[in-house]
Amino acid sequence: MTQIAFIGGGNMASSIIGGLIKQGETKASLIHVSDPGAEQRSKLEAEFGVATHADNLDAIAKADVVIMAVKPQMMKEVLEPLQATLEKRQPLLISIAAGINMDSLARWSSCRAIVRCMPNTPSLLGLGATGLLGSKDVSLDQRNQADSLLRAVGLTVWVKTEAEIDAVTAVSGSGPAYYFLLMEAMIEAGKKLGLSEQTATKLTLQTALGAGQMAMQSDVGPAELRRRVTSPGGTTERAIATFEAAHMRDIVDAALKAASDRAAELSEQLGK
Repeated sequence: MTQIAFIGGGNMASSIIGGLIKQGETKASLIHVSDPGAEQRSKLEAEFGVATHADNLDAIAKADVVIMAVKPQMMKEVLEPLQATLEKRQPLLISIAAGINMDSLARWSSCRAIVRCMPNTPSLLGLGATGLLGSKDVSLDQRNQADSLLRAVGLTVWVKTEAEIDAVTAVSGSGPAYYFLLMEAMIEAGKKLGLSEQTATKLTLQTALGAGQMAMQSDVGPAELRRRVTSPGGTTERAIATFEAAHMRDIVDAALKAASDRAAELSEQLGK
């Protein structure tokens, strides 16, 4: 009978709520959502049957778990007015906002049990990848609660440090955009080779989907899968050699390091 409150009822919150209700493990009557938009509140009520509130304090009044689903730059101004209630109730506080570190969340909320999460946009389709980090005061039951909530929108992995959360941000948080960029490039290259945009797009997207499914279901890693489809002297080998000559691995390494460094910078800036 865990009472769950969402502060913010946008896309990510809606996805988690939908996943929870679809799983059948959480009743809609146990979920409260606050959002400043009357239209969004009505939509959530109609779609999921959850209770909604215009006032954040009403949403958290009886909450055992509070999920902060607001923009990072709004976190401080949203949390501080809730501090007295949160300090008294001491719920499990879960933040899905990028760039807000544990110290800042604890300082603004006075909560002891905190889980910081880094989901990604495929969570909107139930195909997300989320990294989670718990404070030392998170109990085993609370850890399981947080894991269950985020598993409603995809895969979950736990990390041990803030630096690892920055790495998660670089790999999976920002990761979908890297694949979209490669898709863009492949579509454009296909058009230059004479394919129509529609044909190049269909082939590229289906190939990305198929490759991802093969990698997920295979008993070997991506490196071995690549070797298996790269025949000596063939077309794939020529393309791979071109990628390697352009130092693709170094480019990826530099890009992910830049993303991780920026995540750390944002954490410091937003935490002030």
